[in-house]
Amino acid sequence: MKVNSPLEVYKYLPGDNCGVCGEETCMAFASKLINRSAKLSSCTPLLKDEYKDKFDKLEKLLAPEIREVEIGTGDNVVKIGGDDVLYRHKLTFFNRTALAYDVWDTMPENELIERVDHIADFKKFYVGEFLTADMVAIRSVSDDPQKFASTVEKVMKATDLPLVLCSFNPEVLKAGAEIAAERKPLLYAATMENWQQMADIAVEYDLPIALFSPNDLDNLKSLAKTFSSMGMDNLVLDPGTYPTGKELSTTFNNIIKIRRAGIEGDRDIAYPIMAVPLTSWLVHKEKVTASYWETVIASVFTIKYGDIMILHSTEPYAMIPELQLGDTIYTDPRKPVTVDPGVYEVGSPTADSPLIITTNFALTYYTVESDLSSNGIDSYLVAVDTDGIGVEAAVAGGQLTASKIKQVLEESSFDLKEKTSHNTVILPGLAARLQGDVEDQLGSNVLIGSADSGRLPGWMDKYWPPEK
Repeated sequence: MKVNSPLEVYKYLPGDNCGVCGEETCMAFASKLINRSAKLSSCTPLLKDEYKDKFDKLEKLLAPEIREVEIGTGDNVVKIGGDDVLYRHKLTFFNRTALAYDVWDTMPENELIERVDHIADFKKFYVGEFLTADMVAIRSVSDDPQKFASTVEKVMKATDLPLVLCSFNPEVLKAGAEIAAERKPLLYAATMENWQQMADIAVEYDLPIALFSPNDLDNLKSLAKTFSSMGMDNLVLDPGTYPTGKELSTTFNNIIKIRRAGIEGDRDIAYPIMAVPLTSWLVHKEKVTASYWETVIASVFTIKYGDIMILHSTEPYAMIPELQLGDTIYTDPRKPVTVDPGVYEVGSPTADSPLIITTNFALTYYTVESDLSSNGIDSYLVAVDTDGIGVEAAVAGGQLTASKIKQVLEESSFDLKEKTSHNTVILPGLAARLQGDVEDQLGSNVLIGSADSGRLPGWMDKYWPPEK
């Protein structure tokens, strides 16, 4: 039974408030363990032999409702599952949906390598980070073990991304596993027909494996129980992905049933879930239509419990929304996305360049930065620590103040009078009410910029440089 309160956790902790974990009290540490913002291993006294039983018990009690499964190794390992809730506002979703884009073993070698390179190199800058593909799924189309093994070997040489090896033929999958075992690929998939041979492969190479039972949850649960009884818990469940009509609705309901049962305590089915939006290509023959529906289905199951997906379309118009939605859904709703407070250079600013104030809410900061850089406005951009709140709300709530602006300039060792020729600060239009306070605190001139950073270029044409 999972623990749900700090008091329950506290019973297993040393209780001496030693502070080694970084918290002032054991109760504070217990609270962090409950919301998964601290690691149990941070309590080093609990690692002593005298506390071993308590440590082991607490580790089990704190384990997420949905088992966390790792695919791949080292820096490229992908973690899926590991959730505790059905709705992210209750806690958060922890491991972003892993997106695996496919290649297949009948591709000419040059096309294979070109596609792998495209998948591995694709990246999109979004709110302070680069979004990238997670995995490569290698499909056996030839049903030839040797051909599949050769393709796996070529893909491994071309990329370090984790792999999904796809075939219902145990001989084919074993040939691929022999080549890729050291990279800990996901095997796809065991069915009611091939489960014994697939289980032998998973055990021999100690690999995670997906279980596939299309539209039959009883059989899927039976498979999971069978594999678990054999000592295998690194399982992924695929209830089948039907891409159209009533069958798509059934897929949606099946995935919800699996996740709800797992969260509510059915350990037999509390595993990560796979969706395969690629199946839209089996129905829609026109490329853009198939890609569109694949993206729609991927979006649905990113929101509703798809922990890993296999996809086909690698065009930017498909990959960008898939990656961005996953990043959005799996951003922790308990805390805003922020950048570090400080003074940043946009372009190559000089002493004559403007100094512009904004907040450290990542979406605000990168919007302003993009509007400045894309218009060639060399400038100093000041991110004030507003606890990750946007300009208008931060002004209203008192998180954006003259003293906060002064503080970030001082901590960045940025002396306006020395670093600039104009000793002028540009406030966002939505922060106009701070003008007098900022002038008093900084002893500087203050201009009120546009309310929308997209209008900064026009504002600069009219009001910059300031009159002397």
